[in-house]
Amino acid sequence: MSSIQDVKSNKLVETLAEELQATIKAPEWASFVKTGVNRERPPEQKNWWHLRAASILRRIYLDGPVGTQRLRTYYGGLHRRGHKPAHFARGSGKVIRVLLQDLEKAGYIKKEKKGRSITGAGVKLLNSAARKLK
Repeated sequence: MSSIQDVKSNKLVETLAEELQATIKAPEWASFVKTGVNRERPPEQKNWWHLRAASILRRIYLDGPVGTQRLRTYYGGLHRRGHKPAHFARGSGKVIRVLLQDLEKAGYIKKEKKGRSITGAGVKLLNSAARKLK
């Protein structure tokens, strides 16, 4: 039996993103929004919404229960500020919140007292994607 830790994370996220396209729909504003204040442009990939949803689902499986702030820290990066020194900036909270709500509506995660954790359906989806890669 293959585990989620046994497969490469980028391949797992790509496989999960393909499966999530049937259940999660990207909003209209997703093609215009940046993923954080540290980014200069919106993502160029067409399916970036589903890739981020798959990555968040994997993060919740590995670290759960997690909240929006911890995920914002994970998806943040270096904010270049011109001549001033660069500092760390968190990722976009709106994108993460909407994706968490979409994953919750699909039944893959559930809200708990200290963030969100993965459900049995979410574990089943992750394991089936990992089995496809093996």
